[in-house]
Amino acid sequence: MVVRTRAELDRALAGLPGRRGLVMTMGALHEGHLALVREAHARADHLVVSVFVNPLQFGPGEDYEAYPRDLEGDVALLTGEGVDVVFAPEESEVYPAEPLVRVDPGPVAGVLEGRTRPTHFAGVLQVVHKIFNMVRPDVSTFGQKDAQQLALVRTMVRDLDMGVEVVGVPVRREEDGLAMSSRNTYLSVRERGQALALSRALRAGVAAGRAGASLAEVQRSAQEVLDSADGVEVDYLALVDPDSFLPVTDAAADGRTLLAVAAWVGPTRLIDNMLVELRPAPPRPEKG
Repeated sequence: MVVRTRAELDRALAGLPGRRGLVMTMGALHEGHLALVREAHARADHLVVSVFVNPLQFGPGEDYEAYPRDLEGDVALLTGEGVDVVFAPEESEVYPAEPLVRVDPGPVAGVLEGRTRPTHFAGVLQVVHKIFNMVRPDVSTFGQKDAQQLALVRTMVRDLDMGVEVVGVPVRREEDGLAMSSRNTYLSVRERGQALALSRALRAGVAAGRAGASLAEVQRSAQEVLDSADGVEVDYLALVDPDSFLPVTDAAADGRTLLAVAAWVGPTRLIDNMLVELRPAPPRPEKG
């Protein structure tokens, strides 16, 4: 069932008793989105998927107008997954007037993605808060690829006592390692090959961590891959706490940290991340 208005959504939800799941998307669905749908389906009796390209999370000069849209194709995929309700509102339905009360995402929204896109996370949390209120889910799944977004949604739900179980779903990758993203459709054949440097760099950092490297050495291992990559302009490469997204030190890493990267490949900006499990360096052999 596809609904376009709040009134239609309310009527549809009235016929769905039991535990309710929600997956929020901007459409142009791929296997990564469907992994979110399947995880939410496993945790709920009924499932709502929203398809809405949220203008508030796009800054000036970003790709709001060009963002891929294919509602007919999205609905076909979601119907095949047994989704109960597809909520695909117009912008005027979500924002009937300019919002005067805004969600403040806090200091974590000003680093990494937030440094490059300073209004992005305020727009993300605004629409997540609104659609949570419209759908009233018990559980909602979000992709680990957008790890900073996931951390901020969890923080908002906790700090505002929203009562939604927020579940992170691992990054889905193409066979060659590229993280699935709707923006991958922007890449030319040549750029698609160049984009693989992001996942190669992250794997190099993960391998360094497993070998007992320090945080600085983990980052250096990943940076060397990016530095040698053709056609890749790095925005950031950072090691952060996977829960708070604050910077970490060797002393505070507690055996795990998140290695996150953002880079332009041609005109397309891509993000990716991997969890680094830190192991103590092997002891050096004693001199005889």
